Amino acid sequence: MAASTPELEADRQALIALINDEAVFHGDFTLSSGKKATYYVDMRKLTLDHRAAPAIGRIMLDLIKDIPDVAAVGGLTLGADPIANAMMHESVKTDRPIDAFVVRKEPKDHGRGRQIEGAEVAGKRVVVVEDTSTTGQSPLKAVEALRKAGAEVVAVATIVDRSTGAQAAIEAEGLEWRSAIVLADLGLDPQ
Repeated sequence: MAASTPELEADRQALIALINDEAVFHGDFTLSSGKKATYYVDMRKLTLDHRAAPAIGRIMLDLIKDIPDVAAVGGLTLGADPIANAMMHESVKTDRPIDAFVVRKEPKDHGRGRQIEGAEVAGKRVVVVEDTSTTGQSPLKAVEALRKAGAEVVAVATIVDRSTGAQAAIEAEGLEWRSAIVLADLGLDPQ
């Protein structure tokens, strides 16, 4: 899916080149879903890289710009954290600033016992973000925690869609699915 402006599409193409150059590893890998793969797209290498993070923020904001009244973005720690932060920082330059949140895998067993940190999500429209998606189970864990906290989750947005079932799993939960980059953009086949 192309970005909405020539400048953002240039950002997207530059990100695709960086992913191909520095974040696609070939070999035998076991994904977080337990599935086996002959390549691994390590987006954390780039979501935490000063060359890519600002563009990721702009590209991901563009991806959700037509969704009304999004108050905050975030997802399951650790993959979603740098994306949500990049989006929050880039959003300050727009007329739609958004906040970020972090969803812990489990509620804290001390302090306030919170599972969601950062922006208050109760009663707010939020988007779950992640770096790359295989089965959709990570964002769905975040969706479950957010719904329990009273958030209205409206979509899941990922940088790279591995085209291996995540979209169907997300849409089965009644959520909109968005992805900035698909495997074909990277010259890779689904596994």
